[in-house]
Order: sequence, then C-alpha cells, then structure tokens
Amino acid sequence: MPTAPAYLPPPPDAEPAAPPAPRTPLRLLLTVLELAALGVAGSTVVGVLGGFAGISFGLLFVGVGVVFLVGLVYALFGVAWFEIARLNGLYGFALPALRWRPRERDGFVGWLLALWRQAYNGRMWRALANVAIACFFGGLVLRLFSWFGWSAVTAFLPLFSTGDADTGWGTKYPIAWAPLVGGLGALVSIAGILGIALLHRVISRGIVVTPDRTLDLTEQVRTSTAQRAGAVRAADVERMRIERDLHDGVQPRLVSVGMTLGMAQQKIDTDPETAKALIAEAHTSTKAAITELRQLARGIHASVLDDRGLDAALSALAGRSPVPVALDVRLDGRCSRDAEAAVYFTIAESLTNAAKHSRAGECRVVVRVRDGGTLWARVEDNGVGGATVIAGGGLDGIGNRVLAAGGTIRLDSPVGGPTSLEVSVPCAS
Repeated sequence: MPTAPAYLPPPPDAEPAAPPAPRTPLRLLLTVLELAALGVAGSTVVGVLGGFAGISFGLLFVGVGVVFLVGLVYALFGVAWFEIARLNGLYGFALPALRWRPRERDGFVGWLLALWRQAYNGRMWRALANVAIACFFGGLVLRLFSWFGWSAVTAFLPLFSTGDADTGWGTKYPIAWAPLVGGLGALVSIAGILGIALLHRVISRGIVVTPDRTLDLTEQVRTSTAQRAGAVRAADVERMRIERDLHDGVQPRLVSVGMTLGMAQQKIDTDPETAKALIAEAHTSTKAAITELRQLARGIHASVLDDRGLDAALSALAGRSPVPVALDVRLDGRCSRDAEAAVYFTIAESLTNAAKHSRAGECRVVVRVRDGGTLWARVEDNGVGGATVIAGGGLDGIGNRVLAAGGTIRLDSPVGGPTSLEVSVPCAS
C-alpha cells in the first residue's frame, strides 16, 4: 500500500507553541550551568555507554551481546531525546521531539526492523554528537572555573602573604604583581567561559538544528509530491470506477428501459394489456436505475458526512451494510472535510469488500482522534482473508486517497483471516 513518510514535520498550526527562550544574559548563565553539569556527569554517562558498547560487542559471539546491543540502542535514543529537549528548553529552537521509528510490519520481525532503522537514525546520532561536544565543553568550563578561583585568590594574595607569589609551574614573581595577574586571569577565565557558552549555541545550531530544517524542507517537498501523485492517482481510479459502474450497471438498465418502452409503443394499439405490462416493467427498471444512480452518487460524495459529521455518516453506512457491524466511534469534534472523507470512504470500501469477498460474519469499526490531532480508524472482519491491492481496484483507490490527505494506511489480511485495515489521517489535512 502507498504510505506517507514515517516522519512528517507537523504543520505550524498543529504544533503547540514553543516556550519562549530565556533572554541572552539568563540564557548564557543557564548554558554555563548546564555545561558545567554535563562536564561533571558527562564523563560518567559516556563511560557507562562506552562500557556497555564494549560488553555488547564482546559478548556477541555467545549471543548474549545482542540483548546488550538492544539496550544500548534504547539508551542512546534516551540520551539523544534528552539532548533535543534540552536545546529546545535552553534556546527555544522548537525542534520536534525525537520519536522512535514506527513499525512497518507486525510482530517480532517488525520490531527488529524498527530497531534497526532507529540504530542508524541520523537525527539521533547528530544529537549524540552534540552531547559529546557539550560534555567536552563542560570539562573546559570546569577548568576555567578552577582557574577563576585561583585568579581570585591570587588577586588578594598581598593581603595575607609577603613573599614572592608562585605561578604554579615552578616559577615565582613579585607579590606586588599578584593583583594584576589575578585580575587578568579572572577576566580571561570569564571571557573563556562566556565564549564557550556562545560557541556551544553556534555548534548546536549547526549540528542539530540546520540539518533538521533542511531535512524538513526536503521531506515536505517529497511529501507534497507524493500527495499530489496520490491525489491524481485516486482521481483516475475513481473515474475508472464510475465509468465501470455506469457501463456495467446503469447504462444496460437504461438501454433495457428504452427497448421495453419501444416494444410497448408498438403494442399499445394492438395489444394494450401487453403494452401496460411492458410499461410497468419499464417503470420498475427505471426506479432500480435511480436507486443505482443514488448509490453511485453516494460513493462519490456522502452528503450526510458534510451535514452531520463522520459519526452519523458511519452509522448510516453500518445500517446499510449486509454484514453486521459493531461500530465504536468516539470523536470530540469535527476534523477537516478531506480527513473525514478519506476515513469514511476507507471504511465504506472495507465493508463492501467484507460483504462481497471475505464471507465475513461480522465486522468491527473503531474510530478515534489520537494525540497529535490524528484521525485513526480500524476495520476488522472475521472473513477468510487474502485481500490484496490490485491496481485500479477499490483498495488502490482509497490508498491513494489517504495518501493525498497526508495519511497512512496499513492492510493486514493473511490467508484464512482475519482482515484488518488501519488508516491514520491528520485532522488538519
């Protein structure tokens, strides 16, 4: 099935407003304090992760190392997530939180593939590189703090000492120079601390922020292209379906009505009773054609969806289904028209397939609005399974329609059943 990218930068109006970044003096102070904390704890964290990695690779030959490698990936992900959250809080970068790569397949194999894709996630490794640099800067900040303390003591050395002052490198200088040496040392250390704090922001923007912005723009272009292609493909599939339904259903019935009325016209003078019967037959066929046209129009546009919302539209859809449907819809409000239409027609196609092909005895439909403003639906039947996507078919059409709305769709239909179809569409699509 065509799917949207796993990582989509959310639209600006869908993201909560980022907390305002601290003003420059406070931000510099917080940066210095955070770097000092990383200088203290960073070496410990790096040492633990390095030791963990060594144990993992060392035990690979007995198989136990695989378990340690899995834990290492989760630990690295946690450190990278914390780093992005730290940068957002400190500098107000408003970067999207680091998320675990979603599964593209079910079961243990799907989990392993998601773990592998997370292990080479470039965004995670850029954040880890920034952590390593911040820890190195933190060590420098701690040394500069100690130098500042030494300089402060040196500046006041003449107050409690009379001999020559010691530089600490085995040389001495006159005690009268101590205030000048101490003052210059204090200024240099403070300047070094502030310079490292400013450099940390520049490097963080270059390593973590700039690539993310570039990837966001690239991903948005790719997603827009995919959505446009999906919309074009969905329109083509829908047009072919309408043509097929008209050609195979309504058109032959209307031709039959015309022929029946023609025969009735020929017999109306010679055999009025037969003519009446033919006219009654044409009348019945005309009503059936009108019903088919209404069903065809309902497949193109569901007016109840616009008038009363997705809950009412799905209730009407479940009521018309020949297969019993257990409907569980919990929505707090309305989503966009495109999102509701994509979910509605996905469920409609699934119920149609369940009635025509799966020999299902019942269906279950669940619809929710999940965190992040995503309209999610799942349709499951207890049929024989084996559903596949055929080019130009109904599943192909709804797949492209969901893709055009910026969503994802997943079909799971093993032979023997059951069949489940999940769709997720941004509410603001």
